[in-house]
Parts: sequence; C-alpha cells; structure tokens
Amino acid sequence: MDQRKSFYITTPIYYPSNKLHIGNSYTTVAADAIARFKRALGYDVHFLTGTDEHGQKIQRQADRAGKPPREFVDEIVSWIKELWRLLDIEYDDFIRTTEGRHKEKVAEIFKRFYEQGDIYKGHYEGWYCTPCESYWQERELQGGACPDCGRPVELVKEECYFFRMSRYAPRLLEYIETHPEFIQPVSRKNEMVNNFLRPGLQDLSVSRTSFGWGIPVPFDPEHVIYVWLDALSNYITALNYGEADSLMERYWPADLHLIGKDILRFHTIYWPIFLMALDLPLPRTVFGHGWLLLEGGKMSKSKGNVIDPRVLVERYGSDAVRYFLLREIPFGVDGTFSLEALVNRINTDLANDFGNLVSRTLTMVERYFEGLLPTPAEGGPGDEELSKMALQTPLLMEEAMDKLKISNALAALWRLVSRSNKYIDENLPWELACSPDRSGRLQTVIYNLVESIRFVAVMVGPFMPRTPARIWEQLGIGHRGELHTWDSLGSWGRLEPGTRVARGEDLFPRRNLPEELAWNRPKLEMEATGSAAVPPPGEAAAPGLITLEQLRRVDLRVARIIEAAKVPGTDRLLEVKVDLGQEGQRRVVAGLAQHYRPDQLTGLQVLFVANLQPVKLRGILSEGMLLAAVDGKERLALTTVDQPVTPGCKIS
Repeated sequence: MDQRKSFYITTPIYYPSNKLHIGNSYTTVAADAIARFKRALGYDVHFLTGTDEHGQKIQRQADRAGKPPREFVDEIVSWIKELWRLLDIEYDDFIRTTEGRHKEKVAEIFKRFYEQGDIYKGHYEGWYCTPCESYWQERELQGGACPDCGRPVELVKEECYFFRMSRYAPRLLEYIETHPEFIQPVSRKNEMVNNFLRPGLQDLSVSRTSFGWGIPVPFDPEHVIYVWLDALSNYITALNYGEADSLMERYWPADLHLIGKDILRFHTIYWPIFLMALDLPLPRTVFGHGWLLLEGGKMSKSKGNVIDPRVLVERYGSDAVRYFLLREIPFGVDGTFSLEALVNRINTDLANDFGNLVSRTLTMVERYFEGLLPTPAEGGPGDEELSKMALQTPLLMEEAMDKLKISNALAALWRLVSRSNKYIDENLPWELACSPDRSGRLQTVIYNLVESIRFVAVMVGPFMPRTPARIWEQLGIGHRGELHTWDSLGSWGRLEPGTRVARGEDLFPRRNLPEELAWNRPKLEMEATGSAAVPPPGEAAAPGLITLEQLRRVDLRVARIIEAAKVPGTDRLLEVKVDLGQEGQRRVVAGLAQHYRPDQLTGLQVLFVANLQPVKLRGILSEGMLLAAVDGKERLALTTVDQPVTPGCKIS
C-alpha cells in the first residue's frame, strides 16, 4: 500500500441526457486543479468522475432519438470523455452506472438495506420532477413547479419500495451539528438543516415501476432501483466496495465530494443516511459550489442559453479557459461568464502580466548575456523582498487551497508575478546594461527574474497544466525534472548559472476585444443537442429566413386537451390542461375564451410547443403554447391533426 497520505476527490457523475456546457465543465476543472495540487504536494490522490446513465429522463431522450438507451448514452459519454481530454482533466477513474462493477454492487446494497429493515414496500403518490429525478412534497413546490429547475412536475402514483429516512435523521442532524466541516460553505449547511432535516424527513421512494431503464431490484425485478440510490453509490462502487482487494481501505472516507449547489440535498441528506445504513464513515467534506451564470441567468440546455466549452478551448487554449474559470469566480458563490470577461483576463493577467514577464526577461538574457543565465553578483533593491515573496507564496497557496479558495490561491501567485514585474521597473536593467560598472548588478537582477519565473511555472501547473512545460523549455530546464517539483520551491537560487535559455513564442497573445466580441455569438452557443449552433457550410440563412437547425430547436408535439376552464376575472383567457403522453400533463393559459367554449375543446388533438419557457399568467404557470391560425381580428382556429395519434407525438 502507498504510504503517502491519501486524498480522495470526486465530482458529481454527470447525467448524459445531453452534452455538457461550460457550466458543467466548471466543476470538473476545479476538481482537477485540486487533485493536481494535492499530487504536487505528494499526496496519494484518487480522482473520480463519471456518468449517471439510468432513469426515466434518459429513457425518454433515447426514445425521442430513436435509439436504445445504451446506444444513446454511449455516444454522449464518448463526447464527455473527449471534452475532459480537451480540458486536460487528469482523472484516475471514470465510473459509468451501466458498468457491471457498479450494477452488481448497487443490487447488493439494495438487498442489504431490505434485509436489515431499512427498505419496505408501499405505494407512492406525489410530485416528481423527471429532469431532476427528484420527488417533492406539495409544500416544497414553487408556483407548482420544481424548486430546483423551475420545470413542471408530474403527479405520480405507483408501487415502490421506500427507504426509512426517518430512522437515521436524528443521527444525521447530530453529525452535521458536530462536524462543521461536513457541509461547505456554511450557508449550504443552514439550508439543509432548516429546510429539510428539522421539518422532518419523509421516507424516500427508492424504486420505480413506470420505466425499465435502470438496475432491477434483485428480489423483485418488476422494480428498478431509484436513480439517486443508484447514482450516489458510485463513490464506493468505484472503490470495489465489498471486495477483498477493495480500494476502500486506502481511500474511504472521501476527502471531498465536489458538487453543484443544486444537488446538495442528495449528497448531504440521502447519501450520508445510506452510508450510515452501511456502517461506513461519512465523507469529510461535501462542497456545494455556485453556478456559472450568463447575464440571462443559470445556464440550462432547456433554455438554450449554454456555452460550448470546446469552441472556447479551440480558440483560446485549455489553459486560458481553465485560468478564467478558476480565477474569475470566488469558489462557492455564483459567477458570471461573458466573453468580454474572458478576453480581459487573457489580456491583463496572462498576456500583460505573466506572458510579458517571461518574454521580456528572456529577451534580456539573450540581449545582454548571449542567452546564458548569468551568475548573481551584486545585491541591491528588491532582491530580498522578491525572494522572500517567492518562498512564501507556496505556503499561501497551500493555505488557500486547504480552504478550497482556488481564486485566492491564484491571486497569491499573481502577486508574485506583479512583484517580479515591479522588480524590473525598480532596477531598470536596460539602464544597468549601459553602465559597465553595474554589470554585476545586472547579472543579479536577470538571474532573480529567471528564478522567479521558475517558481511561478511550478506553482501554476495544477491550474494551467500545459504552460509549465513551455516555460521550462524556454528556461533550458526541460530535462531537469527536479526543478519542476513543489519541493524545489523550498529554497531560492537552484537554477544553475550558464544554463542556456531561448525565448520562444508568446505564451498568451493579446486579443482584440472588438474582434472577439464580433466572433462570439453564433460560435459559442450550443444547441439543445449539444452541438455548436453554427449552420454547416452553404446552409447559412438568408435575411428573414431560418435554417433547418433553427427550426429543429422548436419542440412541436401533438397534445390532447383533457379539460378547460375560464380564468377567473378575465374575458379572454382559458386555463387548458393537455396530455403529452410519456411527457406527462401540462397546463397552458391561452387567449381562447372569445372563440371557444371550454366544453368545445375537450378531446381535441392540437399542435403544441413543448419547449417554451414557462411563465406565470394570472398566477397560473403556463407551460407551453397551443398553435392557432388567426384570420383577421374575428376568427381564430386551433391547429389540429386530421386523424387520432398518440399524445406526445413529435411533429417533424
């Protein structure tokens, strides 16, 4: 067994109902930076990510695509793995919930819970959000919609197995109160305790019978295991839980579950209770970070306001994108993405500060010393301050990273970059070069600058993994692995005088902001299917027209009207309830009252826009749109189909 101190870090396992956007990438980039940082400090790190591939939403998405669920998710998982490669994500394991190693263990866990009386059979009736795969009580809904995603919920009634959450709730509450590090940031802890635990936990439905894409309950195959019991177990099934050669002894409990704040409830209430039932220790910390927002709000594939991370990487490079995500947003709170902010970070921090420091320092080595690193000789202003800051910066970064303040760690590093640039301005090496009697001082200044750059290159590595190797080659130490390590930062002056340096291409070329903003919009946005929203060559729409791809963004369905009623206090509005088959039922507020009596609508099959952003009208959540033809001001006719079809059929 490795005798180094272990560190087990996980991301959520991503739901491959669609391709991932830059907001999804934020979590994994942060986890990768933390994992790399711990490796640099000598930890035995195990970094897990993966995909959560079961559930009703996946089955429905696959049905719409006309593919078996496994084929559907295989394609998206390949896309996700390629994205992680582009972003230089260095994970140790990628778990898929469709793998045999996971399914076997989940079935065993479910059976154990049943045999020890934690699970019992019953009937569930209540509200269910399919996109979030989560159950809600009436009091928890917001405007009749899911409080997490704002989308419609379905009234579900079916036979299922329940987990006795109430059996463990007091124990969990006591644990949270006595372990302040368990839920971070602290504001998230208060939310879980006050909104969920103190009001009393309802027993949790942990199986479904209304769909089949999942892990069968081992002793009752009519049921499949509820996706959250299935998905959350990945953190231990990936460690071969229950086997003799298990990695559990080496890495469990997890040091850090890194998740988005929207799934905090599952990780800080359901998951620790499952672990208590398994007699396993709880993770040391569950950190619910904020969202990466656009000006219009949270990124969401259903809203169509998402940014394609691949396009950003292809244009700006993975290191620049990673740096922006990690530096721009204080970890734990919401942050905003804009192309302007990204370009400004590239131009100021990366090009002006860091890149220019490397470029002009190595230019001076070539100009004044024929490319050979000089021997320091004469001391002077700023020497001690620069070397002292360089030696203190690793400790400041370690302190910040221990608190998961990634932005603060990078800010500490950039203070060293700024101090190095100031050191140049203080000593004016170009003036020293004009005075032969100051050659000793010039040698010291140039040596110190190159050594400072080496320090920065080592410390920036966990966050921008491609940049250090480019710098070490320019410094002439690409082959000197001992100078690339965190341990090498324990002393100043380890570079050997006489080393040949060679200035290379600029690390981060400056960008013209107006040009970048003009390039931005059509290339960055992702379609709902996850592909970049750029019309193929020859398919750009003429003015006033739309492309076929743009048309496909409108989700048109056949809906059957099952009831209608006038909206109180209005002459024009009707509240219409429609059936979309497997998509469930929706309510729509429509201006039909002057053209149809409510009883005339019942039973009609009409065309329906199913992916319109829900809005509240007269206090009623309207979740779509009925299509109608308008003939002048007097006549309106709903668009119908000429023969009966299954509700929910897609119009294509």
